[in-house]
Amino acid sequence: MAKRVSSVHDPATHKPPFGSRFLTDDADVWSQNAWDHVPPPPDQHAAIAASLARQRAAPVPDDHKPRYNDKPAKHWDNFYKTNASNFFKNRKWLHLEFPELVAATEPTAGPRTVVEVGCGAGNAILPLLAENRNPALHIHAFDYSAHAVKLVQHNPLYAAPPCGTIAASVWDLSSASLPPGLAPGSADILVLVFVLSALHPAEWPRAISNLAQIVKPGGLVLLRDYGRHDLTQLRFKSGRLLDDNFYIRGDSTRVYFFELDELAVLFTGAPAPSAQVEVHTREVAEDDNDPDDDAHTPTPTDTGASTPSSSPAQDEPTPAPALHASLRDPTALGLAHPLFAAAQLGVDRRLIVNRKRQLKMYRVWMQGKFRRTERAAPAQ
Repeated sequence: MAKRVSSVHDPATHKPPFGSRFLTDDADVWSQNAWDHVPPPPDQHAAIAASLARQRAAPVPDDHKPRYNDKPAKHWDNFYKTNASNFFKNRKWLHLEFPELVAATEPTAGPRTVVEVGCGAGNAILPLLAENRNPALHIHAFDYSAHAVKLVQHNPLYAAPPCGTIAASVWDLSSASLPPGLAPGSADILVLVFVLSALHPAEWPRAISNLAQIVKPGGLVLLRDYGRHDLTQLRFKSGRLLDDNFYIRGDSTRVYFFELDELAVLFTGAPAPSAQVEVHTREVAEDDNDPDDDAHTPTPTDTGASTPSSSPAQDEPTPAPALHASLRDPTALGLAHPLFAAAQLGVDRRLIVNRKRQLKMYRVWMQGKFRRTERAAPAQ
């Protein structure tokens, strides 16, 4: 049985939307597979601090860092060669999180250009193409893994799209040139799902500049990425920490865990307003214990499990969000902000429950919609 839940929602300030699953009695925790918007319990702060201290005590040695940072596309190529197109599930939740994508596929939508950067094996863009009824929809898919692009190009939908057009090419979001076959300022919608987290923080300014040059004024960047202190961050073992909140996985791919203010500074040049939380819905199957398990995350273990609290998040003191050092002075990024305005920016928190093993796993994702302003991005 499917249900509708809010993804980006503050239970302390908004009335819960119909169909959301909120944990109001701790005794009920094992009765469902997932609970929405569960704030960290009081003892979680100590568990987070202990995990981070353990990781900082044994980071990646400095002389090993170039092997991960110099040619990151190579590691993603190896990943896709090993896993082909079987690792990720189709991202069926995208049409509920971002209804703008559905609107672009309507028969009367008119000319629309949708771009996905970091397309991987096409698990977001190919389902959109399959459902498209707009003959004037043009889809462009880019990834810096040549093998991932080949997987998209070899899909039967790519050779014979039912409606509209699609083109896939190799392109690095952090490169000094814009993507091939795409006119600057032509994208109505740009999809950026679990992509910025794969870049080194030093690459962020160039990436944002490139995004601003691709998206037309009034166009949208639709973003979802990993959030600070997500389960998968706390699970990393010694020897995986590259930089603050930046890690190397077992397959040598990289991942960063964001705070909302970091994304706000990157896209808009200023921290996120405290009241800027939007509410919308997602459909999740009753037996789907992790709607984002396609997001290339380590397998959870039973380490560090903690008891959830039904108290509002503001009842417990939480440390102020920490900006990455490169973002503390937005003027040093060299971007002509405001390049984007935040139409939506929020946190999706979820308590995933493994009832068989009696495990409690706290997931945190960032989600945003950023609208392109009229100002042009500077060349860097």
